[in-house]
Amino acid sequence: MTHDTVAADTAPDPAHALITPAERIFHVRGLSKTYGEGSTAVHALAGVDLDLCAGELIVLLGPSGSGKTTLLNQLGGLDIPTSGQLTYRNLDLTCANEDELTQYRRNSVGFIFQFYNLIPSLTARENVALITEIAPHPMPPEEALGMVNLGARLDHFPAQLSGGEQQRVAIARAIAKRPEVLLCDEPTGALDVRTGIVVLEAIERVNRELGTLTIVITHNAVMADMADRVIHFSDGRVHHQRRNTRRAAPDTLNW
Repeated sequence: MTHDTVAADTAPDPAHALITPAERIFHVRGLSKTYGEGSTAVHALAGVDLDLCAGELIVLLGPSGSGKTTLLNQLGGLDIPTSGQLTYRNLDLTCANEDELTQYRRNSVGFIFQFYNLIPSLTARENVALITEIAPHPMPPEEALGMVNLGARLDHFPAQLSGGEQQRVAIARAIAKRPEVLLCDEPTGALDVRTGIVVLEAIERVNRELGTLTIVITHNAVMADMADRVIHFSDGRVHHQRRNTRRAAPDTLNW
């Protein structure tokens, strides 16, 4: 595997200098987020500059408290920055009203978390259908579950599924709305290596076949080689980033 490394402390990635508006999904400049005030203030983000583009698979690396999850929450419209510029397409997320943010989250963003958050009393198909019933242009639940290789488990309840299968149901639920953005916060954190590989294969397939901008937070540096771009966070800033010349398949990573 060969890599191109870009220092990001002084300027955005020069490879994105010529990107077109159609390619750019997020434009981020000077993004900051502070919790609290005075001597107890926590600067979770401290001036982040990024461009994130259609179809990319991005891995965010960094220690706990470095700002990765805060950035993901900002990109997903779950939190509002303290200062800076954050635009999704032509929508300014820093000043969008609650209705605009709700529509943005509902139609454009899929979320995958470490814990699956499935409804125990609903089957896999029914858990996914919760999303397809409110999305404007959804795929059928059966199609979404087929993309993550769960076509034979449609009518199983979460208690009848393994942890990896439950996470793949969560992925199917997230992608059934056909989101332009898929945000994954430690999606394999609760899984063993073998099961985690299956989950990553599902995420990679979604990115490749649907062209979804996919951003994955992890503490596991091994996963970096499956990405188009790896962004390292430290102290609320982009410390550096690198671009992989090719992506490794999850099952070929050096676990």
